[in-house]
Formats: sequence, C-alpha cells, structure tokens
Amino acid sequence: MWELISANKRKSIILFLAMGICLVLLGYFIGGTYAGKDGGYYGLSIALFIWVFMSIISFFSGDSIILAISRAKKVTPNVHPQLFNVVEEMKIAAGLPAMPSVYIIPDPAPNAFAVGRNPQKSAVVVTAGLLEQLNRDELQGVVAHEMSHILNRDVLFMTFSGVLLGSIVFLSHVFLRSMWFGGGRRFNSKGKSGGQAQMIMMIVALAIAILAPIMARLLYFAISRKREYLADATAVRLTRYPEGLASALEKISGSNLDLQSANKATAALYIANPLKAKGRKLSNLTSTHPPIHERVDILRRISNGANYINYQHAFTFIKGNRGRTNIIPPSGIQDKTKLDLRTKPLEEAAKPHKKGVRDLGDLIRAVNNYVFLVCACGLKMKLPPDFNKKSFNCPRCGTLNQVPVAELAALTAVTDIIDKPSNDSQPEKDEKIFRYKRKGKGWESFNCECGAVKQLSPSFNKNSFYCNHCGRKILIEN
Repeated sequence: MWELISANKRKSIILFLAMGICLVLLGYFIGGTYAGKDGGYYGLSIALFIWVFMSIISFFSGDSIILAISRAKKVTPNVHPQLFNVVEEMKIAAGLPAMPSVYIIPDPAPNAFAVGRNPQKSAVVVTAGLLEQLNRDELQGVVAHEMSHILNRDVLFMTFSGVLLGSIVFLSHVFLRSMWFGGGRRFNSKGKSGGQAQMIMMIVALAIAILAPIMARLLYFAISRKREYLADATAVRLTRYPEGLASALEKISGSNLDLQSANKATAALYIANPLKAKGRKLSNLTSTHPPIHERVDILRRISNGANYINYQHAFTFIKGNRGRTNIIPPSGIQDKTKLDLRTKPLEEAAKPHKKGVRDLGDLIRAVNNYVFLVCACGLKMKLPPDFNKKSFNCPRCGTLNQVPVAELAALTAVTDIIDKPSNDSQPEKDEKIFRYKRKGKGWESFNCECGAVKQLSPSFNKNSFYCNHCGRKILIEN
C-alpha cells in the first residue's frame, strides 16, 4: 500500500496549500476593509504569519492541541485493561512500529478518533460512552478503523486540517462578528475613490469570510470521505470480522448525545459526526464521512474474504454506478491473498441497564481523578479530586478511613498512572515489593509505599504491576 501513503502525502500538500490560500485571501481583504490597500498588505502579512505559525504548531503540537480541546485523558491498563488489549492486538496486526498512546474522553456520547504526526507518535482516543456501549468485537472494529488511519498516514493530514480549518473558521468568525456589531463602519478612507475601493474590499471580504470556511471544508470533505472508506476496508483486513465495525457504527449513529468537547474544527476527526443532536447534522454534501447506513451496508455485503478486493466488490455493489471508481490502490486490488473471515463469536451477555449506567459513571469519575474507597463495612465511597481531608468517618458504620490522595507525596488519582508507561519489564533482582489486598471487585484507590495514588478498575485482573513513581513492584492479593 505504498502508493496509498504517497497519494495521501500529495493530497495533504494540496490541502495545505489550498487552506493557506483561503487564509491569505481572507487576511488580505479583511486588512483592506479596515485600512485600504496598505491594510490589505498588512492583513496578508498577518495571515501568512498565522499560516506558517499554525503549520509549525500543527506539525509539532497539533495532536496535543486537539487532545486538550477534546478533554481527553491519557490512561494506562489499570483503568481499562480490555481497551489496552484491543489496541495492542491491532497494533500488532497493523505492524506499527510503536504502541499508540491511549486516551479516554470522560463523556457518555460514543465516539472515537486518532491523532498524531506519524506511526511512531500517535494516539487512539475513545469516549467513556463508547467503552460502555460496545462489546469487545465492536470495540476491536472501531480501534482497527482508527489504527488504519495511523497505518495509512492519515493522522498527520487530519491533525493539520483540524488546526488550519479551525484557524480559518476563527478568523472568519471574528471578522463577521466585528462587522455585524460594528455596522460595517469601522474602516477609514481618504477621498471618494478611496471610500469606494474600501467598500469593494469590504464586500469581497464579507464574501470570502463566508465562503472560505465552506470551501476549505468542502475540499477537506472530498478528500477525507475516501479515507474513511479506506479505513473501513483496512479495519476489515485487520480484524477479519466486518460485522464488528458495522454493529459499532450502528450503535454510534443511534446515539442522540452530542459530544460536549467536539466542535466544527474537530468534528471531522471522529469516526462518526459528534454534533448531531442539536440540529447540526451535516448534509451528505458537506459531511466529512460517508453516510453511516452506506458504510454499514458495504461492510455487511462482504462475504468471501477480508482482503481489499473483497471490500472493493462490496463497495461497487452497494454504490452501483457511483462505485465504479476504485477506492483501493492498485497494489491492494492486485493482492489475491485469501483472508478468511472470522466466524461469529458467542454473544456476550448484555449488562443490566442500571449496572451499565453505574459503570459508565464510575469510569468517567476515574478518568476525572476521583478516588474510590471501600470501608470495612462494605460501603463504597467516591471522593472528588478537590476533597482535601486526610481522613473521614464512614457515614454507615463510623469507621475512620484514610484518604490516599491526601498524602503529601501523592499525585492525583489517575494522573500518576497515566503520565508514565507501565514498566512490567523491570528486572526482578533486588526489586522492592509492596503488597495490597483488594477489598472488593469494583474501583479501588490506594497509596503505594512511596505515597503515589493507584487506581484499580473492576476489570483489572493482573497479579502485579509496577509503580510509575518509584518503580516498586505492587502485588495484588484478591
């Protein structure tokens, strides 16, 4: 698939230049509106600076900006072991050189996306709602789709476009609001001809301010749609189970929840439109993704194998005359390797609704640095991160409970275990050991001997792990 990677690089350059032209034109006419011809040059210079500056920022820190805007929290296997197992499986299947970082957005709306500069520096992001609603095969399909974006070098394109599109939208929005509230009378001119020229500048600036974001989006949408089909095709190849992704897409599209941290600039990154509940559902013309029902139909049409050619046949059948163009590069079409589909797995028992809601709430609390304590009487308590007492009495039995997060050497409840990778490969020679006995099967928080706070999720089933703060081996006794 080398030609796919090469083509993605060319398209990324085209998009980069096109968005830069939109930004520069917008800057020139906005400057001309306020200060005439000279102002246009000033505006052009400022727009060029923004373009270059934001491009540099996008390349080196675009992923960090998007993760921060999305309110994503980096996590380790202690928080959600199954998610890490799936990401590691797909990393091996895709042949990536490095394990992507894993982030969770503490939001009940189901969705996911990937960001990064290259396969060596990338991240997979899922919402708490996605983890709660999907079974393992569906989660694997979603992770494989996002891993495909990393494998196909889409993540840099998506990161660049998200930041640059956001810059265009922001500049346009600020200008239009200033014209609206200023009544269009904030420009100065010398003489009648100067006033007419600036009036023309203002009209053109208004037109560009309205059209530039639309044009930039349309160009991005046209390119990104094909990438979504390719990511679906690659996900099928990695999982060999198209029904997993198809079922996941149905559940995601069936949710009526808006993702609170998503916006117009970052919406294109997600596996499905995250802004659909408030009347902001994008039309087929302006959507970054193909219609969900169409993607699902293509996935469910695949029956003879999991290779690219099998996806292309299903794509052509579902799209009819619109599907005559190959979305798979020549090397993928020519690859005749037989990849059998996996058989349907056993159905997982559905969680009771109340338990599902409770588990989702606990996961969101854990990612938001809550501390979980279990009293000797069995009462489970959840303390917010701003709880500043060192101890308190159990409201049921009166037993005095120590609060792990209050220790001076402690880090916040989740940030200690999420800021540094686990270190299970440390040598056992002369290693220090700390033992902790679990009090139940739910979420638990406790202090390592060094004072650092540790979280154990209900699905954590290992016998030990290493403290990221002091390197001590922590043995878990059930």
